[in-house]
Amino acid sequence: MIRKATERDVDLILYFIKELAKYEKMSDLVTATPELIKEWIFEKKKANVLFVLENGKEVGYALYFYNYSTFTGKAGLYLEDLFVLPEYRGKGNGLELINELREICKKEKLGRFEWQCLNWNKPSIDFYEKLGAKQHN
Repeated sequence: MIRKATERDVDLILYFIKELAKYEKMSDLVTATPELIKEWIFEKKKANVLFVLENGKEVGYALYFYNYSTFTGKAGLYLEDLFVLPEYRGKGNGLELINELREICKKEKLGRFEWQCLNWNKPSIDFYEKLGAKQHN
């Protein structure tokens, strides 16, 4: 099950951001605060967050925002973060988030669905390639 984050989820969003940073060995770079998340995601509406749930518990998240391509002449979706807690990986949770984002792209007739992946992150690269993703150089 997927649900969209609400302002009540600010602390949960920050928890997932910190867990992702820990996984990426970048914890020291996190300067986000609950106040900044509230302001930029919920008040200024500059990003969106989806959670994937397993047995009613949030086990992963996707944070995305819109960009614009001059080549396609359309807005696109940029996936900033996709993260599933380690004990819930391999169960389709990441795929469920990706599929929800694909549906958003189709429904809104967006021109692109883009993201970046750290070059050392082989499990994530394999995940995206299995979905048919192509590297854009």
